[in-house]
Amino acid sequence: MGNQRTGALLLNLGTPDSPSVSDVRRFLREFLSDPRVIDVSALARWLLLTLVILPFRPRKAAAAYAKIWTPEGSPLLVHSRALADAVGEELGPDWRVELGMRYGQPTIASALARLREAGVSRLVVLPLFPQYSDAATGSALAKLAEEMQRSDYAPRLAAISTFYDAPGFTRSVASAAEASLRRFAADFVLFSYHGLPERHVLASDRSGAHCLASDDCCASIAAANRDCYRAQCFATTRAVAEALALDPERHATAFQSRLGRTPWIQPFTDRLLIDLAARGIKRLAILCPSFTADCLETLEEIEIRAAAQWRDLCGGPLELIPAVNARPDWVRAVAELLREARS
Repeated sequence: MGNQRTGALLLNLGTPDSPSVSDVRRFLREFLSDPRVIDVSALARWLLLTLVILPFRPRKAAAAYAKIWTPEGSPLLVHSRALADAVGEELGPDWRVELGMRYGQPTIASALARLREAGVSRLVVLPLFPQYSDAATGSALAKLAEEMQRSDYAPRLAAISTFYDAPGFTRSVASAAEASLRRFAADFVLFSYHGLPERHVLASDRSGAHCLASDDCCASIAAANRDCYRAQCFATTRAVAEALALDPERHATAFQSRLGRTPWIQPFTDRLLIDLAARGIKRLAILCPSFTADCLETLEEIEIRAAAQWRDLCGGPLELIPAVNARPDWVRAVAELLREARS
């Protein structure tokens, strides 16, 4: 692509190299050793990993990955690469676009090396996590800073930390859902986001008295909760639901993928399914707008496990709405976010 001076670095979480137990164990060790993911003391984290998680979880996780693995590889990596390639084409020859994973391959260090080799002196970084959390966005940006310091590479830098209510993103989510909802004729639409420990949300509360203090604490974004992951998730739901003209009584927000016994933000997706079935809902559609690419949490946790739970509860069908992945409208939205951050 020549000696490009402007670069874009797309960051995502990462994936094992394969669904083998050994590769999944290696990935989980790197992922769960991150103090921003398991935010306990170093000794407690080591004990938890060594004695509780790594002896048992890799085999179970490997079986889950095997169910969604494609001939091209991990869906998360396939979609993320497709997005980076398409964004590069959209931005044109004045840009160099690279993909880096917080854990696994391609590494952030290797992406930075390619950007440096291309002569990039101005860099826009976009972690592909719409809502901010220290465990995802914060960790990815911290790793980026660490690798830049280690390599002594210091381009002029701009970072996009959130885009939970960016019109291009919410329109793309709504557009991805529109055709599926029209075809599927859902009785109810559930927005399911990745969960987070309650302590992470409370730590983001600027007032110390707003987050999780009432049932409607996330009904709007204010000074106290503008950095709150849960509030940003609800804001995404409001924007997408408005774009789809969803009945307020026919959609809800919930949180999936909790881990461990500490309190996590609610309502929980799996428990809300029980309530919805009890209400007589039969045809359920689920969107997962904390994930910009389909991955283990959407394809296995929702499309396979949640769908099986739903069939057991009510005998009805569950439709997973695809993530924005590398949809043309999302590609254009990403390119616009990058251009705006550069200017």
